[in-house]
Amino acid sequence: MEDLFATHDALAVAELVRGRQIGARELLHATLARLRETNGRLNAITDFYAGELLERSVVAAGDGPFQGIPFVVKQLMADCAGTPTTVGSRFFAREPVAANDSAAVARMRRAGLVIVGRSNTSEFGLAPTTEPAFGGATVNPWRADLSPGGSSGGSAAVVAARALPMAHATDGGGSIRIPASLCGLFGLKPSRGRISLAPIGETLAGAGAQLCVSISVRDSAALLDALAGGEAGDPYRAPETEGSFLDATKRGPGKLRIAFLRKPVGWEAMDPALVAAVECTAKRLEALGHQVEEATPAYDAAAAGEAFGTVMCANTFTNIQVRANGRVPGPGDLEPVTRLYAEKGRGISAHDYIRAVQMFHRTGRQLGAFFERFDILLSPTIARTSLPLGSVRMDGSLERYEEELAPMVAFTSVCNAAGVPAMSVPLEWTEDGLPIGMHFVAGYGAEATLLSLAAQLEGAHPWCDRRPPG
Repeated sequence: MEDLFATHDALAVAELVRGRQIGARELLHATLARLRETNGRLNAITDFYAGELLERSVVAAGDGPFQGIPFVVKQLMADCAGTPTTVGSRFFAREPVAANDSAAVARMRRAGLVIVGRSNTSEFGLAPTTEPAFGGATVNPWRADLSPGGSSGGSAAVVAARALPMAHATDGGGSIRIPASLCGLFGLKPSRGRISLAPIGETLAGAGAQLCVSISVRDSAALLDALAGGEAGDPYRAPETEGSFLDATKRGPGKLRIAFLRKPVGWEAMDPALVAAVECTAKRLEALGHQVEEATPAYDAAAAGEAFGTVMCANTFTNIQVRANGRVPGPGDLEPVTRLYAEKGRGISAHDYIRAVQMFHRTGRQLGAFFERFDILLSPTIARTSLPLGSVRMDGSLERYEEELAPMVAFTSVCNAAGVPAMSVPLEWTEDGLPIGMHFVAGYGAEATLLSLAAQLEGAHPWCDRRPPG
């Protein structure tokens, strides 16, 4: 029971619960004990549910595909009734608890998940690491001096440690895929509008999305089935797909046209170890029967990045104002970079914001044209092989922060701007045994293609037995 998630994914354990081979209460208490022990080493979970709050989670869980599976929800972009959503910030730690679940959380419960706590995040999800001043740094289970990435690093750390089979994650510029890459997990960012963000309408001009990080491809697919679909009044809705996403993992993807990158768009070069990883993955894909060639999508990476910064700053200022409800942050209430982002956001004009959103849409059309020629775009997930703790700092200047941010989002953020689905798959490894996530992007609404390919790669080059030491 103690190491159950090292050998079973969430769907497999749910089958054991459904067949009464494992008691749901036994699973819950054993998992909580394992989570508390793991959290003592990793600092990945900010709040554990107990007493009446935990009992309400047990009662609210339905008999869906994840019946009885314990689950943690990130402290960002999702409300859980009866608890505050801190967004990783000291300023919002004491705000009133949520009266209701957000739409996605309600669907998680109906799918059978038992929410047992909240996972750590960087403040407002701004950093691609998980080292908030409020709550402290989360440690990567692969090595204690490394970050698990962010901003979904708390979720990724507990899953990589096999304390849970999957956990909630959100992605506004790479925050599902970056920690998936650094922790050796599977992470899919869905298309814009695939999973409702209700009761809010959107986040980051439609760039934000949510799903999970998981050990197995099929767990992510099944959770996507459970969470997909719109709510009344949603501003976006992804196109309907034929069949379920879980079914997509059970059929071959066919012969795909796959392009690959040796460097980020607009860059001069990339770490040779990452180039070698791309080339190795390209050969793996060719061996599986796919058509693979080097090709680069035509979009203005610098302009798209500048637009992303405009949207991020404006949203940071506005979200603080809305959530504060009249309160004014004191000197120590926000981290320096968060405060600088908000101050910059205050001065952004309507003209500049609209131009930034138009750049998102222009980039989306340019990627759309690329995906008329190719089914998939391959690259590394991030433009570095590891992330030592303290590499991306929120206590200095904006210039330094943005310089540290650049290699972390060089491949990922364009997918958020364009609204297209993308995934990180743990296929390659450094010489000293650290995971390197490979990044796969598809056209809008093509999650089924990505999941089918991921399942094929998982079968040919399995990663579930590659786990952190200790």
